Amino acid sequence: MELAIQKMNQSVQEPRKDKASPKVGAVLIKPDGTEETAFRGELRHGDHAEFTLLERKNHSNPLDGSILFATLEPCAPGARQHPKLGCAERIVNARITKVWIGIEDHDPSVDRKGIKYLLDNGVEVEMFDADLQQQIREANKQFIEEAEERAKTFYDEKPQVILSEKEKSEIRADLDDLSKQYLEAFIKKSNLTVDWNTPKFYRILSQMGFLVLEDKKYLPTGLGLLLFGERPQFIYQNALIRATYKTKGKGEDIDTIEGSLIAQSDKIQKWYEMHIGKQIDRSSAERKITYDYPQVVFREAIINAIVHRDYDIEGAPIYFEINDDAIIIKSPGEPVKPITLEQMKRFNAPSLSRNPKIMYVFDQMELVEQRGLGFQTIKDLPEKYNLPLPVVTYDAPYMVFTFPRSGDSLKKIFPTGTLENFNDEELKGYDFVKGKGKITRKEYEEHFAFDIKKAERHLKKMVE
Repeated sequence: MELAIQKMNQSVQEPRKDKASPKVGAVLIKPDGTEETAFRGELRHGDHAEFTLLERKNHSNPLDGSILFATLEPCAPGARQHPKLGCAERIVNARITKVWIGIEDHDPSVDRKGIKYLLDNGVEVEMFDADLQQQIREANKQFIEEAEERAKTFYDEKPQVILSEKEKSEIRADLDDLSKQYLEAFIKKSNLTVDWNTPKFYRILSQMGFLVLEDKKYLPTGLGLLLFGERPQFIYQNALIRATYKTKGKGEDIDTIEGSLIAQSDKIQKWYEMHIGKQIDRSSAERKITYDYPQVVFREAIINAIVHRDYDIEGAPIYFEINDDAIIIKSPGEPVKPITLEQMKRFNAPSLSRNPKIMYVFDQMELVEQRGLGFQTIKDLPEKYNLPLPVVTYDAPYMVFTFPRSGDSLKKIFPTGTLENFNDEELKGYDFVKGKGKITRKEYEEHFAFDIKKAERHLKKMVE
């Protein structure tokens, strides 16, 4: 991964001024263990790093069983002008066994479609580590910004790779089902110079994948309806949030949060603020409200659930619960491949969006952190807020995030009661190890400024 990034930094910008070329590095490991590298523009302006490796340097060499590392998602079928093949197609044709990918390509002709094509054709895929992803994003900042701008005018008449059924037109809906308020808010936030109900309005929303022209009539796509519909639940009955508040002595309150996805994000935050405990500090001129559980962490978790849930799973809403011991979020869909459950449990999962178009709209509306920063807010819980990390499980079809409200709560909800005899220091140590995945005694000792005996005692107890 690090070698691929070194090569990425040698990339040659194409001699054109209309757009920035991505910086891409690639490393090929052959079955005999030998390595070969390439970077974009190494042998000829504009040649992709993967093309240079597979076609220019190894055109006549069998590559069956090789492993490829590439800092950027290989371009998907149809992303290049006919008759050129996409790099994902070349990888499959070369019978490469496994591909490690740095970041998804933000260009709308590719965004996660190259990854899906590889997975659909039996290629194993893994993502670079989150810290290395950040290096790649920094080096490609201009390219990413321009790619996100291109998403506003991109139109693929016949996409070869479909990420979700919701990309298709929704024949049960009409333009009148869309909210002018939310569409105009999005247009304003995105700096789109377009007026409501004009030819340009319809063209741009079609290019972005929110409308489709069929039989001389514009219809919303499923994504368009979910994002901007007045009541998408008339068609997608479970594209909503079931919210429950139950606590001893205060009874139970159950609510259903409906409306567009944008509306849901606002409504569930207000519902949370109304039900979570809070204190008001009037000691200074400016009154401050402190919530019993940090609002910023909840906001990150629930927005992630809305943006990254699997909307193709029928009959599965998001479930959200506040009780005395925990805050629980259940979001439909297993981790999006190639991200694994173990990576989710350690909060070091690389950045990858299940729903790039939904992510794009939420990003433009400033409702999400930039790509790659999502888990960091949650990972800061022990150090910043003196709270345990959440327990992450998969209970089909739901990813379940259980946020303990205290160390004692963690002991109660942890499976099989394993942590019942842990004190507060040991619980903090457990969260530290959990976030790291692997750790040495010296790292543990230095992080907490413990002596050797104490560090060994803690770790021995954890191993047991």
